[in-house]
Amino acid sequence: MMKRGLRLLSTGKLNCSAPLIYRRQHSSSASLNGGVSASAVDFVADDMVLGDQLGTTLGPKMVTGQNLLQPGVVVYDGVCHLCHNGVKWVIKADKDRKIKFCCLQSKAAEPYMSVCDLDRDDVRRRFLFVEGPGLYHQGSTAALRVLAHLPFPYSALSYLTILPAPLRDAVYDHVAKKRYKWFGKSDDCLVLREQDLLDRFIDREELLERSRSVL
Repeated sequence: MMKRGLRLLSTGKLNCSAPLIYRRQHSSSASLNGGVSASAVDFVADDMVLGDQLGTTLGPKMVTGQNLLQPGVVVYDGVCHLCHNGVKWVIKADKDRKIKFCCLQSKAAEPYMSVCDLDRDDVRRRFLFVEGPGLYHQGSTAALRVLAHLPFPYSALSYLTILPAPLRDAVYDHVAKKRYKWFGKSDDCLVLREQDLLDRFIDREELLERSRSVL
């Protein structure tokens, strides 16, 4: 792959301004709970591709206009009071600002769901955490992986992944089904009421535009 890049450079066919990105290696190894295979965590040299080759190498799912998908993004139900309070808690605890957010109801969420082969109903049932290229989680595993990126002592809670995923997800799914009844539901994304939080949202501009159109 590197030799090929040098040949392209020497012939003038290479767009030197295109960003370098990486693809995850997939294999048939045992999968992580609620995510993809453990081997997907490792980069391989032959999987380094150029940004202007994305359309043919990784397909249109990996490209969002001119921007590449960002890692560390939580896609969640923005009208759910329980979900919104959880996001506020993570923002407060995440001193290193590792985690970003996106409301399920935003158009900006669509490429993240698409690349994971999920639709809005899937993410409404179990929120989505796109940890990195080829690595995503849902439900209880997503919650624990988010905790793993927070400072200690919150990160220690991520070791609860040792509990069987079916047991964890059974509890998660029960609460998720009752969350509107128990905690309430808004007509629009709740973060619009607390716009000081929007600098952590990848759909910030879209939400602000929506807010201005309502006024």
